[in-house]
Amino acid sequence: MKDLDDLPHELLTPAQMAEADRVTIASGVPGIDLMDRAGAAMAHEAADMLPDAGRVAILCGPGNNGGDGYVAARLLALSGYRVTVAALDPDKPLKGDAALAADAWPGPVAAASKIDVGAYDLIIDALFGTGLTRTIAGDAAATVDGLNAGETPVLSVDVPSGFDAADGVIEGPVVHADRTVTFFRLKPGHLLSLGENPCGDVRLHQIGIPAEVLDDIRSPDQALAINGPALWQNTFPMPRPTDHKYTRGHAVVLSGPARATGAARLAAGAALRVGAGLVTVASPPAAVLVNASHLTAVMIAPCEDGDAFAEIAGERRVTALCIGPGAGVTEALAEKLRIACMSQAALVLDADALTVVAAEPPLRAVLARRKSDPSILTPHAGEFSRLFPSHNPAHLSDVRTCAEEIGAVLVAKGPRTIIASPDGRAAINVNAPPTLATAGSGDVLAGFITGLRAQGMPAYEAACSGVWLHGACANAFGPGLIAEDIAACLPDVLRDLGAETQTSTR
Repeated sequence: MKDLDDLPHELLTPAQMAEADRVTIASGVPGIDLMDRAGAAMAHEAADMLPDAGRVAILCGPGNNGGDGYVAARLLALSGYRVTVAALDPDKPLKGDAALAADAWPGPVAAASKIDVGAYDLIIDALFGTGLTRTIAGDAAATVDGLNAGETPVLSVDVPSGFDAADGVIEGPVVHADRTVTFFRLKPGHLLSLGENPCGDVRLHQIGIPAEVLDDIRSPDQALAINGPALWQNTFPMPRPTDHKYTRGHAVVLSGPARATGAARLAAGAALRVGAGLVTVASPPAAVLVNASHLTAVMIAPCEDGDAFAEIAGERRVTALCIGPGAGVTEALAEKLRIACMSQAALVLDADALTVVAAEPPLRAVLARRKSDPSILTPHAGEFSRLFPSHNPAHLSDVRTCAEEIGAVLVAKGPRTIIASPDGRAAINVNAPPTLATAGSGDVLAGFITGLRAQGMPAYEAACSGVWLHGACANAFGPGLIAEDIAACLPDVLRDLGAETQTSTR
């Protein structure tokens, strides 16, 4: 895929993409013009994959994807390629613009089931697009299986046939493409299912749908995006000349017992590094010496019980609380969580705090009452499953549903982290390298988000920004990364981000 930084950050569901087509056509652009441009984009990508005068078979389905295929077939034949067109049912007439495109194809149409995949240099999969709402079966399934069994490269149109473009779900037969060409905006499925994604190399082409259409087809609470600075840079708390440490916010991180203090320190250091003016570790008395031997700029406050924590959390200058890293799954933690939920500070819950919330339904109800200024929960896959047993953290629609249900911003951590707000907004993060799969990495992420919240950054934007910065730091460091390295790379990342922000706002 082309560098995602160079692509539009908006994502569209299949339903929104269909509406973009409809609105564009209603504005006076003929549907066949959009189809001609889509077919031309396919032909361009096919030519890039074919040898001179190569042989290409184009498998056309019964809808507009098939129409795109007929356009590509005609253009490739005019360019000197040896083209075979095949349909699932050659005798079944098409409708609308697809029928116009099929009528303009001057050659014969074979049966897709009769195509010898190995006889071609390229197969174009124009069978089913984003509008497919059922599992492929029958002759179509046999055709898909035949494509996957062969070694001929496959170019898919919009999405590989059978693939769920909304959630990246694979259920039933799905074409495994070497390249996919899609139009106007990427779909969520193009980015999800990392490691199992059948899209191959995704190429985005513009076909004449104006960007202004986005305002007509989705409201702000339906906004899906690729996570990146364009999404949150206008709310990022860049230092101002008049700032001092108290205007930069005060973050408090709850420490675990003496044998498990490292996670809280990682989070606290990250919160300080990302710009919080003050950071305090609320430490059990028995762990104060351990924490003090490792901390310098981060302060320490002894915190023996719930009353002590209530006093710390209730201090008027405390603007954000991070609870969970290394805290231990205990009734004492549950008590502190109840206190935190009733405070005025922004709340970030990670690790053990999530396990406690999963076990105590009343805490979920308290979190939901904070919906106007939502808390942020950062579960990995196992924690997500404990919180939401009937939902899948890799499915965009599930994460969005769960965020609305619990009334909090969810950061569903994984190879493609999904960030979802209870108001419906969601983003897919794509910059995280596999080196982040290291002990303590999640604690640093929780610290980044807490530090941004301490400075007043809105919850959804802070979560998106923290996740992106986390990935950017890991990429900046490279191989051999451990958790302590992540925050150390942040100054260079922030320096670049500041330069980009100044450039983008001039």
